[in-house]
Amino acid sequence: MAKFTFNMPDVGEGVAEAEVVEWHVKVGDAVSEDQHLVDVMTDKATIDIESPVDGKVLEVAGEIGDTIAVGSMLLVIEVEGEVPDEVEEEAPAPAPAPAPKDEEIEERIEVENPDPSDADDAMAADPEPAPEQPVDPAPSTTREKVLASPAVRKRAKDLRIDLAEVKPAEDGRVRHGDLDQFLAYNSGGGFSPAGASREDEAIKVIGLRKRIAQNMSAAKRNIPHFTYVEECDVTEMERMRADLNSARGSKPKLTMLPLLITAICKLIPDFPMINARYDDEANVVTRHGSVHLGMAAQTDNGLMVPVIRDAQARNLWQLASEIGRLAEAARDGSAKSDELSGSTLTVTSLGPLGGVATTPVINRPEVAIIGPNRIIERPMFVTGPDGTERIEKRKLMNISISCDHRVVDGYDAASFIQEVKKLIETPVLLLSD
Repeated sequence: MAKFTFNMPDVGEGVAEAEVVEWHVKVGDAVSEDQHLVDVMTDKATIDIESPVDGKVLEVAGEIGDTIAVGSMLLVIEVEGEVPDEVEEEAPAPAPAPAPKDEEIEERIEVENPDPSDADDAMAADPEPAPEQPVDPAPSTTREKVLASPAVRKRAKDLRIDLAEVKPAEDGRVRHGDLDQFLAYNSGGGFSPAGASREDEAIKVIGLRKRIAQNMSAAKRNIPHFTYVEECDVTEMERMRADLNSARGSKPKLTMLPLLITAICKLIPDFPMINARYDDEANVVTRHGSVHLGMAAQTDNGLMVPVIRDAQARNLWQLASEIGRLAEAARDGSAKSDELSGSTLTVTSLGPLGGVATTPVINRPEVAIIGPNRIIERPMFVTGPDGTERIEKRKLMNISISCDHRVVDGYDAASFIQEVKKLIETPVLLLSD
């Protein structure tokens, strides 16, 4: 027998450490070569670490939420005979993992679309093992995977509930409310009382949720924010969007977001301070010529910001296609590291949940973030061609912009949004050169 110390491998260029998100083995477990050992998170992605040898786990480094430096001990594994030389010299590179498995969180931000269910796409997770059954010599069959968040799975496990027996209320995903109904009916109580109490739940802030907390705290601590809000009449823009969609053929359906992005990109050359990044350590502001536009996207695993590269070079349909592709990649965990970094300006949309006005937090080190809000219908005074006024039902939307006051002056932010307002209130200008 020999002891093999498996050190944290180099998981990417420039990565010095990684956070333990989830252990898949414990001390005493037998492991085989290529078996999934642990999920770790770097600044941009979650990585599966696999075993390079067969053996038995003698020691693991750190608990969930701990940070392990590259090259430091990750596990100690007892192996038969001598450790092969090739294993001692170089551990195999880890394979990319699915999106981080954080606790379930409230849905907060949608990338786009008038259908809020689009932002609630479920992600399949490995099912909990079934309750222990008598030994059966017949071969077992593979059970169908059950969709549920890690928090729901843990609660079901604590309650000794087999998730396969719980019927979800919608879209095939088991939620806390489904567990409540299951408990109520199986206890003979019929319906659970509206005020039924639940035990307090302590959730460790790890993985993506921890990164979000750190980034948002740094942004609010270091950036002097100010927010400017303007009301826009989007009646004509919505009418044009409907016309374009009616004749789109096989092209992706247009939402409001590609139109807004087009307006932003047309104006950036006149307002370069909006499309900038501020290195406050070097005291250097870089005004970028290309618009690499980040989209704040809420996923089942937390807030992500996929990036539309060179948004200024894309037409409406290309933007719609890229928005859909990146949103799906963020939700299903397939987004690559370079698709989640390098943005120069961010748009955050709450879709139909947009509210009257928002004060979005800047995606540091950017210096501005733009937030369209909910479109609502209200009566307005409208001046006709003959100069007379009449009351019409119009579609109105507020646009918010938060800026870093160290770089962007209030006058410049207000002027920029006023120009955006002109473009979206006269949307034919969006299609002109």
